[in-house]
Amino acid sequence: MKIYKAKDYADMSRKAANIISAQIIMKPECVLGLATGSTPVGLYKQLVEWYKKGDLDFSAVKTINLDEYKGLSQDNDQSYYYFMHKNLFDNVNISVDNTHIPNGMEQDSEKECNRYSEQIKSLGGIDLQLLGIGHNGHIGFNEPSDSFEKQVHCVDLTESTIEANKRFFESAEDVPRQAYTMGIKTIMQAKKILVVASGEDKAQIVKEAFFGHITPYVPASVLQLHNDVTLVADEAALSKIY
Repeated sequence: MKIYKAKDYADMSRKAANIISAQIIMKPECVLGLATGSTPVGLYKQLVEWYKKGDLDFSAVKTINLDEYKGLSQDNDQSYYYFMHKNLFDNVNISVDNTHIPNGMEQDSEKECNRYSEQIKSLGGIDLQLLGIGHNGHIGFNEPSDSFEKQVHCVDLTESTIEANKRFFESAEDVPRQAYTMGIKTIMQAKKILVVASGEDKAQIVKEAFFGHITPYVPASVLQLHNDVTLVADEAALSKIY
Protein backbone atom coordinates (compact mmCIF):
# COMPACT_ATOMS: atom_id res chain seq x y z
CA MET A 1 0.00 0.00 0.00
CA LYS A 2 1.25 3.47 -0.88
CA ILE A 3 0.54 6.35 1.49
CA TYR A 4 0.79 9.96 0.37
CA LYS A 5 0.76 12.51 3.15
CA ALA A 6 -0.86 15.83 2.30
CA LYS A 7 -0.60 19.07 4.26
CA ASP A 8 -4.31 19.76 4.42
CA TYR A 9 -7.63 19.06 2.69
CA ALA A 10 -6.80 21.17 -0.39
CA ASP A 11 -3.44 19.42 -0.83
CA MET A 12 -5.09 16.00 -0.36
CA SER A 13 -7.69 16.89 -3.01
CA ARG A 14 -4.98 17.94 -5.50
CA LYS A 15 -2.85 14.84 -4.94
CA ALA A 16 -5.84 12.50 -5.30
CA ALA A 17 -7.08 14.36 -8.41
CA ASN A 18 -3.61 13.92 -9.92
CA ILE A 19 -3.89 10.14 -9.58
CA ILE A 20 -7.34 10.11 -11.23
CA SER A 21 -6.25 12.46 -14.04
CA ALA A 22 -3.21 10.24 -14.74
CA GLN A 23 -5.58 7.28 -15.12
CA ILE A 24 -7.76 9.23 -17.60
CA ILE A 25 -4.74 10.41 -19.61
CA MET A 26 -3.18 6.91 -19.76
CA LYS A 27 -6.48 5.20 -20.65
CA PRO A 28 -9.04 7.69 -22.03
CA GLU A 29 -11.77 5.01 -22.11
CA CYS A 30 -11.16 3.94 -18.49
CA VAL A 31 -13.86 2.84 -16.04
CA LEU A 32 -13.79 4.92 -12.86
CA GLY A 33 -15.54 3.77 -9.69
CA LEU A 34 -16.71 6.93 -7.93
CA ALA A 35 -17.60 7.84 -4.35
CA THR A 36 -19.69 10.56 -2.72
CA GLY A 37 -19.67 12.29 0.67
CA SER A 38 -17.83 15.41 1.77
CA THR A 39 -14.24 14.13 1.31
CA PRO A 40 -14.17 13.80 -2.54
CA VAL A 41 -15.82 17.19 -3.23
CA GLY A 42 -12.45 18.99 -3.45
CA LEU A 43 -10.92 16.47 -5.82
CA TYR A 44 -13.95 16.64 -8.14
CA LYS A 45 -13.62 20.43 -8.13
CA GLN A 46 -9.94 20.06 -9.09
CA LEU A 47 -10.77 17.66 -11.96
CA VAL A 48 -13.38 20.14 -13.27
CA GLU A 49 -10.79 22.93 -13.13
CA TRP A 50 -8.28 20.89 -15.15
CA TYR A 51 -10.99 19.94 -17.65
CA LYS A 52 -11.88 23.63 -18.13
CA LYS A 53 -8.19 24.40 -18.76
CA GLY A 54 -8.17 21.77 -21.51
CA ASP A 55 -5.97 19.31 -19.60
CA LEU A 56 -8.56 16.53 -19.27
CA ASP A 57 -11.03 14.89 -21.63
CA PHE A 58 -13.90 12.83 -20.16
CA SER A 59 -15.60 12.03 -23.49
CA ALA A 60 -14.67 8.31 -23.44
CA VAL A 61 -14.63 7.83 -19.64
CA LYS A 62 -17.21 5.51 -18.06
CA THR A 63 -18.17 5.80 -14.40
CA ILE A 64 -19.87 3.54 -11.92
CA ASN A 65 -20.87 4.81 -8.49
CA LEU A 66 -20.46 2.89 -5.27
CA ASP A 67 -23.88 3.44 -3.80
CA GLU A 68 -27.18 5.30 -3.60
CA TYR A 69 -29.81 5.83 -0.91
CA LYS A 70 -32.89 3.67 -1.37
CA GLY A 71 -36.04 5.78 -1.62
CA LEU A 72 -34.51 9.05 -2.87
CA SER A 73 -35.41 10.26 -6.36
CA GLN A 74 -32.74 11.59 -8.73
CA ASP A 75 -33.92 15.17 -8.26
CA ASN A 76 -33.68 14.98 -4.46
CA ASP A 77 -30.71 17.19 -3.56
CA GLN A 78 -29.43 14.55 -1.13
CA SER A 79 -29.40 11.72 -3.67
CA TYR A 80 -26.00 10.64 -4.92
CA TYR A 81 -27.29 11.05 -8.49
CA TYR A 82 -27.82 14.75 -7.74
CA PHE A 83 -24.44 15.00 -5.95
CA MET A 84 -22.50 13.50 -8.88
CA HIS A 85 -24.18 15.74 -11.46
CA LYS A 86 -23.67 18.87 -9.36
CA ASN A 87 -20.03 18.15 -8.44
CA LEU A 88 -18.72 16.50 -11.60
CA PHE A 89 -20.90 15.25 -14.46
CA ASP A 90 -22.63 18.54 -15.34
CA ASN A 91 -19.28 20.36 -15.41
CA VAL A 92 -17.26 18.12 -17.75
CA ASN A 93 -17.75 16.54 -21.20
CA ILE A 94 -18.80 13.10 -19.97
CA SER A 95 -21.69 11.38 -21.73
CA VAL A 96 -24.60 10.79 -19.33
CA ASP A 97 -25.01 7.36 -20.96
CA ASN A 98 -21.55 6.48 -19.64
CA THR A 99 -22.44 7.31 -16.02
CA HIS A 100 -24.01 4.66 -13.80
CA ILE A 101 -25.57 5.00 -10.35
CA PRO A 102 -27.92 2.58 -8.55
CA ASN A 103 -31.61 3.45 -8.99
CA GLY A 104 -32.74 4.51 -5.51
CA MET A 105 -36.40 4.50 -6.55
CA GLU A 106 -36.43 0.78 -7.39
CA GLN A 107 -38.31 -0.79 -4.49
CA ASP A 108 -37.48 -4.36 -5.54
CA SER A 109 -34.04 -4.75 -3.94
CA GLU A 110 -33.19 -8.05 -5.59
CA LYS A 111 -34.08 -6.72 -9.04
CA GLU A 112 -31.94 -3.57 -8.62
CA CYS A 113 -28.97 -5.43 -7.14
CA ASN A 114 -28.98 -7.90 -10.06
CA ARG A 115 -29.32 -5.09 -12.61
CA TYR A 116 -26.44 -3.10 -11.13
CA SER A 117 -24.19 -6.17 -10.82
CA GLU A 118 -24.77 -6.87 -14.53
CA GLN A 119 -24.05 -3.23 -15.32
CA ILE A 120 -20.63 -3.42 -13.60
CA LYS A 121 -19.85 -6.70 -15.38
CA SER A 122 -20.83 -5.26 -18.78
CA LEU A 123 -18.25 -2.47 -18.36
CA GLY A 124 -15.50 -5.06 -18.09
CA GLY A 125 -14.38 -4.20 -14.56
CA ILE A 126 -13.22 -1.05 -12.79
CA ASP A 127 -9.81 0.44 -13.59
CA LEU A 128 -9.66 2.75 -10.57
CA GLN A 129 -12.03 2.79 -7.61
CA LEU A 130 -12.21 5.92 -5.46
CA LEU A 131 -13.20 5.41 -1.82
CA GLY A 132 -13.78 7.52 1.23
CA ILE A 133 -13.75 5.89 4.66
CA GLY A 134 -16.51 6.21 7.24
CA HIS A 135 -15.91 6.81 10.95
CA ASN A 136 -16.87 3.19 11.59
CA GLY A 137 -14.68 1.92 8.73
CA HIS A 138 -17.43 1.56 6.15
CA ILE A 139 -16.52 1.69 2.47
CA GLY A 140 -19.44 2.34 0.16
CA PHE A 141 -22.28 1.46 2.50
CA ASN A 142 -20.64 -1.78 3.61
CA GLU A 143 -21.25 -1.42 7.34
CA PRO A 144 -19.43 -3.29 10.15
CA SER A 145 -20.88 -6.78 10.43
CA ASP A 146 -20.09 -10.45 11.11
CA SER A 147 -19.09 -11.10 7.50
CA PHE A 148 -18.07 -9.35 4.29
CA GLU A 149 -20.98 -8.91 1.83
CA LYS A 150 -19.62 -9.86 -1.57
CA GLN A 151 -21.90 -8.47 -4.26
CA VAL A 152 -24.17 -5.47 -4.82
CA HIS A 153 -26.74 -5.55 -2.01
CA CYS A 154 -29.31 -3.49 -0.13
CA VAL A 155 -28.07 -2.56 3.33
CA ASP A 156 -29.70 -1.29 6.53
CA LEU A 157 -27.69 1.76 7.60
CA THR A 158 -26.22 1.75 11.11
CA GLU A 159 -27.07 4.45 13.65
CA SER A 160 -23.52 5.88 13.43
CA THR A 161 -23.84 6.29 9.65
CA ILE A 162 -27.30 7.87 9.98
CA GLU A 163 -25.84 10.18 12.65
CA ALA A 164 -22.86 11.13 10.42
CA ASN A 165 -25.14 11.82 7.43
CA LYS A 166 -27.89 13.72 9.22
CA ARG A 167 -25.99 17.01 8.79
CA PHE A 168 -26.97 16.83 5.11
CA PHE A 169 -30.69 16.49 5.93
CA GLU A 170 -33.16 18.65 7.84
CA SER A 171 -33.30 16.05 10.62
CA ALA A 172 -32.13 12.52 11.44
CA GLU A 173 -35.67 11.30 10.63
CA ASP A 174 -35.18 12.38 7.00
CA VAL A 175 -32.07 10.24 6.50
CA PRO A 176 -32.97 7.12 4.49
CA ARG A 177 -32.62 3.87 6.45
CA GLN A 178 -31.43 1.76 3.53
CA ALA A 179 -29.04 2.04 0.60
CA TYR A 180 -27.88 0.08 -2.42
CA THR A 181 -24.12 -0.50 -2.40
CA MET A 182 -21.38 -2.38 -4.20
CA GLY A 183 -20.18 -5.30 -2.11
CA ILE A 184 -16.67 -5.91 -0.81
CA LYS A 185 -15.85 -8.39 -3.57
CA THR A 186 -17.01 -5.89 -6.23
CA ILE A 187 -14.76 -3.19 -4.73
CA MET A 188 -11.80 -5.56 -4.33
CA GLN A 189 -12.01 -6.56 -8.01
CA ALA A 190 -11.05 -3.02 -9.09
CA LYS A 191 -7.57 -2.96 -10.61
CA LYS A 192 -6.52 0.04 -8.49
CA ILE A 193 -8.04 1.55 -5.37
CA LEU A 194 -7.60 5.15 -4.22
CA VAL A 195 -8.68 6.01 -0.67
CA VAL A 196 -9.04 9.61 0.50
CA ALA A 197 -9.23 10.68 4.16
CA SER A 198 -9.17 14.08 5.80
CA GLY A 199 -9.41 15.45 9.33
CA GLU A 200 -8.47 14.45 12.84
CA ASP A 201 -11.82 12.69 13.32
CA LYS A 202 -10.66 10.08 10.77
CA ALA A 203 -7.26 9.43 12.40
CA GLN A 204 -8.37 6.53 14.61
CA ILE A 205 -10.22 4.66 11.85
CA VAL A 206 -7.35 5.18 9.37
CA LYS A 207 -5.02 3.55 11.90
CA GLU A 208 -7.41 0.64 12.56
CA ALA A 209 -8.25 0.06 8.89
CA PHE A 210 -4.74 0.10 7.48
CA PHE A 211 -2.61 -1.03 10.41
CA GLY A 212 -5.01 -3.15 12.46
CA HIS A 213 -6.51 -6.63 12.08
CA ILE A 214 -8.43 -7.51 8.94
CA THR A 215 -12.01 -7.91 10.13
CA PRO A 216 -15.55 -7.33 8.78
CA TYR A 217 -16.10 -5.22 11.90
CA VAL A 218 -13.81 -2.68 10.18
CA PRO A 219 -14.85 -3.17 6.53
CA ALA A 220 -12.04 -0.97 5.11
CA SER A 221 -9.45 -3.28 6.71
CA VAL A 222 -10.00 -5.74 3.83
CA LEU A 223 -8.18 -3.25 1.58
CA GLN A 224 -4.93 -4.47 3.17
CA LEU A 225 -5.37 -7.58 0.97
CA HIS A 226 -5.56 -5.64 -2.31
CA ASN A 227 -2.31 -5.40 -4.24
CA ASP A 228 -2.69 -1.82 -5.54
CA VAL A 229 -4.09 0.54 -2.90
CA THR A 230 -3.10 4.18 -2.52
CA LEU A 231 -4.13 6.18 0.54
CA VAL A 232 -4.02 9.97 0.18
CA ALA A 233 -4.66 11.61 3.53
CA ASP A 234 -3.87 14.89 5.23
CA GLU A 235 -1.62 15.27 8.28
CA ALA A 236 -4.61 15.30 10.65
CA ALA A 237 -5.99 11.98 9.33
CA LEU A 238 -2.52 10.41 9.56
CA SER A 239 -1.75 11.83 13.02
CA LYS A 240 -2.07 8.47 14.81
CA ILE A 241 0.32 6.75 12.39
CA TYR A 242 3.15 9.25 11.92
